[in-house]
Amino acid sequence: MKNIFVCVKQVPDTTEVKWDTEKGTLKREGVASILNPFDLYALEEALRIKDKDPEVRVIALTMGPKQSQEILKECVSLGADEGILLSDALFAGSDTLATSYALSRAILHRGDPWIVFAGKQAIDGDTAQVGPGIATWLGLPQATYVRKVESLEEGKAVVERLTEEGYERVEISLPALFTVVKEINTPRLPSLRGKMKAKSFQPLLWCAQEVGAEEERVGLRGSPTQVKRVFSPPQKEGEGERVEGKPEVLALRLSTLLKEWKVL
Repeated sequence: MKNIFVCVKQVPDTTEVKWDTEKGTLKREGVASILNPFDLYALEEALRIKDKDPEVRVIALTMGPKQSQEILKECVSLGADEGILLSDALFAGSDTLATSYALSRAILHRGDPWIVFAGKQAIDGDTAQVGPGIATWLGLPQATYVRKVESLEEGKAVVERLTEEGYERVEISLPALFTVVKEINTPRLPSLRGKMKAKSFQPLLWCAQEVGAEEERVGLRGSPTQVKRVFSPPQKEGEGERVEGKPEVLALRLSTLLKEWKVL
């Protein structure tokens, strides 16, 4: 059996984010949560591989409070075979280092990873650190910002990954971890059979002790970085300037302004 782990996260719906102006933090109470959009592309890619290979088993994995099992049910409705929820008070306050450590322990506890997929980043943090962190803890080769899985053969894969200059084609040994971008595919919708399966689905619920996570490596104790305050940047006062005319006029005015602002 070829196990493909897909790391997913429950995030606040960004269309309904509210701020606590006194504490400078996000208000999560009463705010709708969704499956991190980038993780949908990771799940879809795993499911496409499963569609072609009957030996593949897709395992959705997340860490969070017990309500996070709702996104695991969503993953099952789309075609995932298993769902694992890491939930423990010890995980509270985990930064990206502690989170990647805990998820890596869960993968080792379940065993035999062939491929680990993750979205390129989560929309509530935008750090893009958890995926690479998992690979580091597991000692796996990794490719980030993957836009295409070109081939999967015995012991190796060929993928295309986005770069600032375009893209590059990479051959990488398996098992490996890939973080993906939205250009990689178009996620499917859940089937009726999938929805029915998700209704009765109960994910595996694991705590820190069960996966062998060391207490000093998770939660606040295992987090070298901590968020002290979150705030909206102040809006710049003053009216903007509207410029009309031919493209060459607009370009000249824009370059002049950029020089005045010492951007150029």
